[in-house]
Amino acid sequence: MAKVIGIDLGTTNSCVSYLLGDKSEVIANAEGNRTTPSIVYIKGDELLVGDLAKRKAILEPKNVVYEVKRWIGRKYSEIKDELKKMPYETKEGKDGGVIIVVDKKEYKPEQISAFILQKLKDDAEKYLGEKITQAVITVPAYFNDSQRNATKAAGEIAGLKVERIINEPTAAALAYGEGKNKDEQIVVFDLGGGTFDVTILEISSEGTFQVLSTAGDTEIGGANRDQRIMDYLVEEFKAKEGIDLHGNAMAMQRIKDEAEKAKKQLSTMDRVDVSIPFITQGEDGTPRNLDVVLTRAKFESLCSDLFKRCKEPVQKALKDSGLKTSEIEDIILVGGSTRMPQVPAIVKEVCGKEPKATVNPDESVAQGAAIQAGIIQGDVKDILLLDVTPLSLAVEVEGGIAHAMIPRNTTIPAKKSNIYTTASDNQTAVTVHVTQGERQFSRDNKSLGMFNLEGIPPMRRGQPQIEVTFDIDANGILNVTAKEKSTGKEQSVQIQGSTNISDEEIAQAKADAEKFAEEDKKRKEVIEAKNWLETLIYAIEGLGQEHKEKISEEDKETLNKLVADGKAMKDKEDATVEEIKNEADRLQKESEPLFQKYAQTAQAEQPADEEKKDDGPVEGEVVEAE
Repeated sequence: MAKVIGIDLGTTNSCVSYLLGDKSEVIANAEGNRTTPSIVYIKGDELLVGDLAKRKAILEPKNVVYEVKRWIGRKYSEIKDELKKMPYETKEGKDGGVIIVVDKKEYKPEQISAFILQKLKDDAEKYLGEKITQAVITVPAYFNDSQRNATKAAGEIAGLKVERIINEPTAAALAYGEGKNKDEQIVVFDLGGGTFDVTILEISSEGTFQVLSTAGDTEIGGANRDQRIMDYLVEEFKAKEGIDLHGNAMAMQRIKDEAEKAKKQLSTMDRVDVSIPFITQGEDGTPRNLDVVLTRAKFESLCSDLFKRCKEPVQKALKDSGLKTSEIEDIILVGGSTRMPQVPAIVKEVCGKEPKATVNPDESVAQGAAIQAGIIQGDVKDILLLDVTPLSLAVEVEGGIAHAMIPRNTTIPAKKSNIYTTASDNQTAVTVHVTQGERQFSRDNKSLGMFNLEGIPPMRRGQPQIEVTFDIDANGILNVTAKEKSTGKEQSVQIQGSTNISDEEIAQAKADAEKFAEEDKKRKEVIEAKNWLETLIYAIEGLGQEHKEKISEEDKETLNKLVADGKAMKDKEDATVEEIKNEADRLQKESEPLFQKYAQTAQAEQPADEEKKDDGPVEGEVVEAE
């Protein structure tokens, strides 16, 4: 059986691994290195990936594409400001996604990622001496459905059947637990080039890896710190020479390389002399050099907010896991950015203990992916991996409320069904609107997609039974199905593409949920109270219509007055929950004698074997009408 390889498709560097016996082994690339820069060079028919592409970056910056993982599966409008800082050309695609233009040809991020995956695949084939067609590919835990689908598509473009998409911190935990046989709770602190994830897991001696919680931030990776250094160097040069280098692509690429080197050097040194000779020339044609002293203290000051933002996801993950810091046995650091001295200090401050260098921060994710590949192949039989979904998945119901189907940190794969109904009489179609986030109202969350279920038989509101099913697979990819039970009419959709939530919105979702939780609660109470009031109004109107031949003019006037009062309260925008509930109670109390007088009389007059009707109001949730 052909090998299934494990791939860590990184923002700055990528790595490939395989399972040798019961141990994961990293595969060196054709250049002899254990990691490959996630960089692509394109010019005419020439395509270079990795170290060879990186060498071209200074002389031909517009032909070299890097950090493409930051754009995959995302909308151009979300990241256009970040894209402006790239030396290569980008534009918005017809679908709203990112298009990368190199040498007058257009590429999607999936295609550029596929070139990197193809390079890793080729190197693995040369090393193993066999054809590779299957892979497990890792993604940040906070990647959304669109990004996961896009990553899977990149694998398929590269000629790989992607057997599983696995979260990077979870993969690192598999590598950490390799060969261990003890019960423990661990924190995986994964700070890479583009993203930051923290995951808390419970590992059992029987080989079960249970993810308890996950959190993250997609804007505090190593690339963000590189950019801070770049901005500082450019401003220092401008202050000294009066020349702005931002429009000089070649100069900016040289500065980027030096910024990355300086960041790494400051992990072991207190100061770095950044010197770039002949960075540009002045108006008189004489060459200008860039010479700036960067201390570790200055670097930490430039990035102080990025370091501080590392704390909140850890605190959230601990809270969601239900564990105390004293219950955490080990903290493992993953990703090259964890080598910065400030990171272990932050981890110790939040978790109360020193992290351990128990895994290789550059290779452990790929090694864990190889272990997952071994599980799929059947070579590893004593490990069970249980991962989670990072944010709540919901369906919109009447009043714009987001009814959570699968709450955040639910173990995946997961499948949940719920019965909904219609909002109006003779409604023959409903729109199923799927959202993601922690807010109580759909409009405050991110819309993942919507579809129509048509062909519902005309019935009174509340009678149709529409079963909505959310099915999220082991890759974290969501499928939604809606079925009208009496007819069997069914419609389904896989959530993907440009309609998905962005990285920034995901990171912001929990913060917004906490900030506006009280406000959301009040708004939800008002909506629910108005829904109940509307149900009462509908029932009172129905009583008048059904018994219009028997009802007296006096009673008819009473019913009409109750309906008018109820509608006035329902339409009052600033009505409080108390006002609405009081009005509903009054309508129910004053209409009850009339229901007894006419509805029960009519029921008594029915033949004994005739089916009884229930015209009273029934409280419940309904799907929004199309």
